[in-house]
Amino acid sequence: VQECAAGLIRIRRDGSRLAFGAPPTLKTGPVDDALLDTVARALRIARGDIVQHQWVDNGPGWMAVMLRSAEQVLALRPDFSQAEGIKLGVVGPYPPGSVAQFELRAFITLGHTIEDPVTGSLNASLAQWLIADGHIGRHYVAAQGACLGRAGRVHIEQDDAGQVWVGGDTVTCIQGSVAL
Repeated sequence: VQECAAGLIRIRRDGSRLAFGAPPTLKTGPVDDALLDTVARALRIARGDIVQHQWVDNGPGWMAVMLRSAEQVLALRPDFSQAEGIKLGVVGPYPPGSVAQFELRAFITLGHTIEDPVTGSLNASLAQWLIADGHIGRHYVAAQGACLGRAGRVHIEQDDAGQVWVGGDTVTCIQGSVAL
Protein backbone atom coordinates (compact mmCIF):
# COMPACT_ATOMS: atom_id res chain seq x y z
CA VAL A 1 0.00 0.00 0.00
CA GLN A 2 1.27 3.47 -0.88
CA GLU A 3 -0.03 6.60 0.80
CA CYS A 4 -0.34 9.69 -1.40
CA ALA A 5 -2.65 12.68 -1.85
CA ALA A 6 -5.33 10.37 -3.31
CA GLY A 7 -5.28 8.25 -0.14
CA LEU A 8 -4.11 4.67 0.36
CA ILE A 9 -3.34 3.12 -3.03
CA ARG A 10 -2.89 -0.62 -3.51
CA ILE A 11 0.29 -1.81 -5.24
CA ARG A 12 0.86 -5.20 -6.81
CA ARG A 13 3.76 -7.02 -8.45
CA ASP A 14 3.23 -8.86 -11.72
CA GLY A 15 6.54 -10.54 -12.50
CA SER A 16 9.09 -7.72 -12.69
CA ARG A 17 6.40 -5.07 -13.26
CA LEU A 18 4.82 -3.03 -10.47
CA ALA A 19 1.30 -1.64 -10.83
CA PHE A 20 -0.97 0.54 -8.72
CA GLY A 21 -4.73 0.43 -8.38
CA ALA A 22 -6.32 3.47 -10.01
CA PRO A 23 -8.07 5.62 -7.41
CA PRO A 24 -11.67 6.63 -8.17
CA THR A 25 -12.24 9.72 -10.24
CA LEU A 26 -13.53 12.78 -8.43
CA LYS A 27 -14.89 14.60 -11.47
CA THR A 28 -16.11 13.11 -14.74
CA GLY A 29 -18.37 14.21 -17.55
CA PRO A 30 -17.94 16.37 -20.63
CA VAL A 31 -15.77 19.48 -20.72
CA ASP A 32 -17.74 22.68 -21.40
CA ASP A 33 -17.59 24.29 -24.85
CA ALA A 34 -15.74 27.45 -23.80
CA LEU A 35 -12.95 25.46 -22.18
CA LEU A 36 -12.75 23.12 -25.19
CA ASP A 37 -12.35 26.15 -27.45
CA THR A 38 -9.46 27.32 -25.23
CA VAL A 39 -7.88 23.86 -25.34
CA ALA A 40 -8.15 23.67 -29.15
CA ARG A 41 -6.48 27.09 -29.48
CA ALA A 42 -3.71 26.06 -27.07
CA LEU A 43 -3.13 22.83 -29.00
CA ARG A 44 -3.20 24.80 -32.27
CA ILE A 45 -5.81 22.50 -33.79
CA ALA A 46 -9.33 22.92 -35.12
CA ARG A 47 -12.08 22.32 -32.56
CA GLY A 48 -13.37 19.54 -34.85
CA ASP A 49 -10.12 17.61 -34.37
CA ILE A 50 -11.26 16.85 -30.81
CA VAL A 51 -13.42 13.75 -31.28
CA GLN A 52 -14.12 13.01 -27.57
CA HIS A 53 -13.53 14.85 -24.31
CA GLN A 54 -14.00 14.14 -20.63
CA TRP A 55 -13.03 15.30 -17.17
CA VAL A 56 -10.80 12.54 -15.81
CA ASP A 57 -9.92 14.11 -12.49
CA ASN A 58 -8.69 11.70 -9.84
CA GLY A 59 -7.13 14.47 -7.75
CA PRO A 60 -4.76 16.58 -9.86
CA GLY A 61 -7.56 18.12 -11.97
CA TRP A 62 -7.02 16.29 -15.28
CA MET A 63 -9.21 16.81 -18.31
CA ALA A 64 -8.69 14.76 -21.46
CA VAL A 65 -9.31 15.17 -25.15
CA MET A 66 -9.13 12.46 -27.78
CA LEU A 67 -7.84 13.18 -31.25
CA ARG A 68 -8.40 10.97 -34.32
CA SER A 69 -4.95 9.36 -34.26
CA ALA A 70 -1.70 8.89 -32.41
CA GLU A 71 0.00 10.74 -35.31
CA GLN A 72 -2.06 13.86 -34.54
CA VAL A 73 -1.05 13.64 -30.88
CA LEU A 74 2.63 13.33 -31.77
CA ALA A 75 2.41 16.26 -34.22
CA LEU A 76 1.11 18.73 -31.61
CA ARG A 77 3.17 21.86 -31.02
CA PRO A 78 1.02 23.55 -28.38
CA ASP A 79 1.09 27.09 -27.08
CA PHE A 80 -0.48 27.30 -23.64
CA SER A 81 0.45 30.95 -23.07
CA GLN A 82 -3.26 31.90 -22.99
CA ALA A 83 -4.40 28.81 -21.08
CA GLU A 84 -3.03 29.10 -17.55
CA GLY A 85 -3.95 26.47 -14.96
CA ILE A 86 -4.82 23.67 -17.38
CA LYS A 87 -3.91 20.05 -16.70
CA LEU A 88 -4.60 18.31 -19.99
CA GLY A 89 -4.19 14.81 -21.28
CA VAL A 90 -4.28 14.31 -25.04
CA VAL A 91 -4.83 10.80 -26.38
CA GLY A 92 -5.06 9.32 -29.86
CA PRO A 93 -5.40 5.73 -31.04
CA TYR A 94 -2.78 3.82 -32.99
CA PRO A 95 -3.89 1.64 -35.91
CA PRO A 96 -4.98 -1.92 -35.03
CA GLY A 97 -2.03 -4.28 -34.63
CA SER A 98 0.33 -1.64 -33.24
CA VAL A 99 2.49 -2.36 -30.20
CA ALA A 100 0.67 0.37 -28.23
CA GLN A 101 -3.01 1.12 -28.58
CA PHE A 102 -2.82 4.83 -27.66
CA GLU A 103 -0.33 7.69 -27.65
CA LEU A 104 -0.64 10.07 -24.70
CA ARG A 105 0.74 13.48 -23.89
CA ALA A 106 0.31 15.26 -20.56
CA PHE A 107 0.51 19.06 -20.34
CA ILE A 108 0.49 21.09 -17.12
CA THR A 109 0.45 24.89 -17.21
CA LEU A 110 1.73 26.56 -14.05
CA GLY A 111 3.36 29.80 -15.15
CA HIS A 112 4.94 27.85 -17.99
CA THR A 113 4.06 24.61 -19.74
CA ILE A 114 5.46 21.33 -18.53
CA GLU A 115 5.08 18.11 -20.51
CA ASP A 116 5.35 15.02 -18.34
CA PRO A 117 7.08 12.05 -20.02
CA VAL A 118 5.01 9.37 -18.24
CA THR A 119 2.06 10.23 -16.01
CA GLY A 120 0.58 7.62 -13.69
CA SER A 121 -2.37 9.65 -12.45
CA LEU A 122 -3.45 10.63 -15.96
CA ASN A 123 -3.09 7.10 -17.31
CA ALA A 124 -5.14 5.81 -14.36
CA SER A 125 -8.12 8.10 -14.84
CA LEU A 126 -7.91 8.03 -18.63
CA ALA A 127 -8.03 4.21 -18.53
CA GLN A 128 -11.19 4.33 -16.44
CA TRP A 129 -12.84 6.56 -19.06
CA LEU A 130 -11.58 4.67 -22.12
CA ILE A 131 -12.61 1.26 -20.76
CA ALA A 132 -15.97 2.38 -19.33
CA ASP A 133 -17.00 4.11 -22.57
CA GLY A 134 -15.96 1.16 -24.73
CA HIS A 135 -13.07 2.86 -26.53
CA ILE A 136 -10.83 -0.10 -25.65
CA GLY A 137 -10.98 -3.48 -23.94
CA ARG A 138 -9.80 -4.32 -20.44
CA HIS A 139 -6.10 -4.66 -21.37
CA TYR A 140 -4.00 -2.25 -23.38
CA VAL A 141 -0.66 -0.47 -23.65
CA ALA A 142 -0.32 3.31 -23.84
CA ALA A 143 2.79 5.02 -25.19
CA GLN A 144 3.92 8.33 -23.70
CA GLY A 145 7.04 10.47 -23.81
CA ALA A 146 8.10 10.11 -27.47
CA CYS A 147 8.13 13.88 -28.01
CA LEU A 148 10.51 14.20 -25.06
CA GLY A 149 12.88 11.50 -26.26
CA ARG A 150 11.41 8.89 -23.93
CA ALA A 151 9.80 5.56 -24.77
CA GLY A 152 7.34 5.20 -21.90
CA ARG A 153 4.97 2.25 -22.01
CA VAL A 154 2.12 2.06 -19.53
CA HIS A 155 0.37 -1.29 -19.14
CA ILE A 156 -3.31 -1.06 -18.24
CA GLU A 157 -5.44 -3.93 -16.99
CA GLN A 158 -8.93 -4.01 -15.54
CA ASP A 159 -9.39 -7.08 -13.35
CA ASP A 160 -12.57 -9.12 -12.90
CA ALA A 161 -13.57 -6.99 -9.89
CA GLY A 162 -13.43 -3.83 -12.04
CA GLN A 163 -10.20 -2.43 -10.53
CA VAL A 164 -7.99 -0.71 -13.11
CA TRP A 165 -4.28 -1.41 -12.62
CA VAL A 166 -1.61 0.91 -14.03
CA GLY A 167 1.87 -0.52 -14.38
CA GLY A 168 5.12 -0.37 -16.19
CA ASP A 169 8.76 -1.23 -16.19
CA THR A 170 11.44 1.14 -14.97
CA VAL A 171 15.02 1.92 -15.84
CA THR A 172 17.36 3.02 -13.06
CA CYS A 173 19.33 6.03 -14.31
CA ILE A 174 20.86 7.21 -11.04
CA GLN A 175 21.45 5.24 -7.91
CA GLY A 176 22.93 6.21 -4.57
CA SER A 177 22.44 6.44 -0.85
CA VAL A 178 22.27 9.22 1.67
CA ALA A 179 23.49 9.00 5.25
CA LEU A 180 21.45 11.18 7.60
